[in-house]
Amino acid sequence: MGIVRNQSIKNSISFYIGMAIGAINTVIIYPNVFNDHPEHFGLIQILIAYAIVVSAFTTLGIPKTFVRFFPAIKEKGQLYFLSLIIPLLGFILSLLIYFLFKEQIFELLNASPLLRDNFFYIILLVFFIGFYDVLTAVSRSFLSAATPIFINEVFLKVYSMLVLLLHWFGYLDFTTFLQIYLFGYFLKFAILFLIQWKNDRFSLAFSVNDLKLKEILSFGLFVFVGGASVMLVTRVDMMMIGSMLDLEQVAFYTVAFFIGNAIKVPGKSIAAISSPLVAKALEKQDYKETQTLYTKSSINQLIIGGVLFLCIWLNIDEIFSLLPTKFQGGKWVVFYIAIAQLFSMANGINGTIIVNSKYYRYDLYTNVILVFATITTNYFLIQEYGIDGAAMATAISVLLFNLIRLILIKVKMNMHPFSLQTIKTIVLLFAMFFALNFLPNSSYAFVDIIWKSIVVVILFIPAVMYFNLSEDITAIVKELKAKLLS
Repeated sequence: MGIVRNQSIKNSISFYIGMAIGAINTVIIYPNVFNDHPEHFGLIQILIAYAIVVSAFTTLGIPKTFVRFFPAIKEKGQLYFLSLIIPLLGFILSLLIYFLFKEQIFELLNASPLLRDNFFYIILLVFFIGFYDVLTAVSRSFLSAATPIFINEVFLKVYSMLVLLLHWFGYLDFTTFLQIYLFGYFLKFAILFLIQWKNDRFSLAFSVNDLKLKEILSFGLFVFVGGASVMLVTRVDMMMIGSMLDLEQVAFYTVAFFIGNAIKVPGKSIAAISSPLVAKALEKQDYKETQTLYTKSSINQLIIGGVLFLCIWLNIDEIFSLLPTKFQGGKWVVFYIAIAQLFSMANGINGTIIVNSKYYRYDLYTNVILVFATITTNYFLIQEYGIDGAAMATAISVLLFNLIRLILIKVKMNMHPFSLQTIKTIVLLFAMFFALNFLPNSSYAFVDIIWKSIVVVILFIPAVMYFNLSEDITAIVKELKAKLLS
């Protein structure tokens, strides 16, 4: 777990810096910049949401396929060629579909005039997001997950902040702002490409003759459908709000969703570096190592996610008081999303294990169930409860999805991520919530958020070490303590 710990620390630094910048952008800058025109904020989110979903289809599962087969394939140049040509063909197909069926697509999506006027940006984003994912897979296969994470989580958000500020202070009209804002996706692709090129990580061979194409494409097909399903599920709530309600409601939902979704940041850093390690362990049929990675990822994510949940929910009223009045209606969106993500984190790297095992086909089946559950629950609950209903639907779908995967891994591989430490952590989280829920407030919301969060961390970390809930977290704290004392 040493590599996972070291890479996870680097990744977490990027994620937390990115989360801090993202929080400033989403909770402070976006709502104030677009207070008079929240539909502009909604437009940005819808463009990116559709682009991410379509890019998952155009890449046809190549990023995960590359990571899965990279350790075993000797003719890596041929794997690179396959990983280039498939996303390129997928992009060309999406481009043709757009031009041939543009009006039908607008009708199907119930697209507003604002979305119709800017829809072509989605096609451009699809190319750069799709190939950025392929380059990320290359970097991860060399156990260098920190680089693409830094570019995506820190660079892009700093860039977005600067462009937002230029628009806020009147230096850019909305049309120019939107173009420069979306140009950031080209920049992050170009930077990651140059880094991989400089590190000599490309070895292109214009052939696929030595590859086991049937095995690779079969894996890629199932992973593609599963991965596309996940992308669809993570964005369908926003897309359905835009279609069934309006772009303003997308803006309001985005802010609340971001706050609740913030607790999943640690899981992203752990999963990013665990994926190639799980692939290697399962390639060697080392189930003991796989179980170790599974258990540790679960408890580490539950602890860190639990702390973040406490910090958010104990301060929820203060957080929303910092927002413009229009954006203050999403308190329960935060709760439903945060609970769903906490449960997902507690299940560890279940998806990574399934995708990299011989049972990878079940990734498709579970994701198809998730898609139907998410679309169905969103359709009925958005009509009844608006953006709160969308959050309820997401929570129900995520809980069902992870429960099915938990049962699947237990039945097929006789593994589960939980231990006595899991129960102790849950009890500790409940105890701390009820104990700290009565902390007094001052008349300054920002001050309350800071000092309550500090209290949570100061009390929780010693408790984690006292009960020895996580070997990795205890080791990290001891290392930091030793460095500070030295």
